[in-house]
Amino acid sequence: MSTEPEKENKKKGNRKTTIILGIVLLAGLVFGVQEYLHYKNIEGTDDAQLSSNIDPVVARISDYVTAINFKDNGHVTKGQVLVQLDDKDLTIKEQQAEANLNDAEANAAVSKANAASVESMLATSKDEINSAKINYGKAHRDFERYQNLYKDGSVTQEQFDQYRTTMESDSNQVDIATKKYESTEKQYELALADLASAQAAASVKQADLNFAKLQLSYATITAPASGIASKRNIQLGQLVGVGSSLLAIVEDSVWVEANFKETQLSDIKTGQSAEVTVDALNGKPISGTVSSFAGATGALFSLLPPDNATGNYVKVVQRIPVKIVLDTKNPDYKLLRPGLSVEVAIKVQ
Repeated sequence: MSTEPEKENKKKGNRKTTIILGIVLLAGLVFGVQEYLHYKNIEGTDDAQLSSNIDPVVARISDYVTAINFKDNGHVTKGQVLVQLDDKDLTIKEQQAEANLNDAEANAAVSKANAASVESMLATSKDEINSAKINYGKAHRDFERYQNLYKDGSVTQEQFDQYRTTMESDSNQVDIATKKYESTEKQYELALADLASAQAAASVKQADLNFAKLQLSYATITAPASGIASKRNIQLGQLVGVGSSLLAIVEDSVWVEANFKETQLSDIKTGQSAEVTVDALNGKPISGTVSSFAGATGALFSLLPPDNATGNYVKVVQRIPVKIVLDTKNPDYKLLRPGLSVEVAIKVQ
């Protein structure tokens, strides 16, 4: 039989066990409530990866590579010369186009001077008409006056004939000046047409020169953006064709493309804070912000988008890509590369 002290020790042991179990259950309850409250305010997904703009650098002319000024997987800055193509032929074509333009501009200048000269002659011819008309008017008045005097017998036939001859001569001068003006006017029209043709020819030569300069500029290939030069496809002396891919530049800016289920989107809004865990950084978190939502589900952007109007319909939960911009001030930001897997947790409350 158990003694009284043994019973007392047994009761104390049961009481301690009960207290410990109670503490454990209370701690579990508190932890469970905290986790529930935490995940109630969090929408997360592991269907996410880092993305960036990848700019292809292609050749716009066909020529030989004479210089490569970048290192594979090295950083380049926007506007930096990456590749130099042989530009000797293009330089000669530019010089020829410039000489043709100078010749055309000289012809246009001559045509302009000729048009100005004929215009001056036209003004002179017009003045000659006015002068001839004035002389004719005076001679006509004199003729009429002497005609009346001749009828009265105040002047002789010789005097009358003299004034009639003068009037007829001045009348002929008016006709001559008018025909000269009309001839000069036609010359002026021809001069203007010649000037327009010369100026048009100069414009064509200017366009040829601009095109030659543009083609020459294509021989110097620069970086369209700052980033990492990757996927090099060229070697020195290689003949590249129009549209040939030379390399690709992965831009410095990196963001997250997280594919959330449609059932998670009701509480996700732009501007909400997010925590991004990067697998390549041993799970180190980087803060971010919800920036925008894609215009359609990821399935619609696939090569063969689903058509629910055909076949047997099976409801499938769709996903919407959500863009999350990252904190660029984080020291680990520069280590990020597009394509890396990440996990995203967005605080929705």
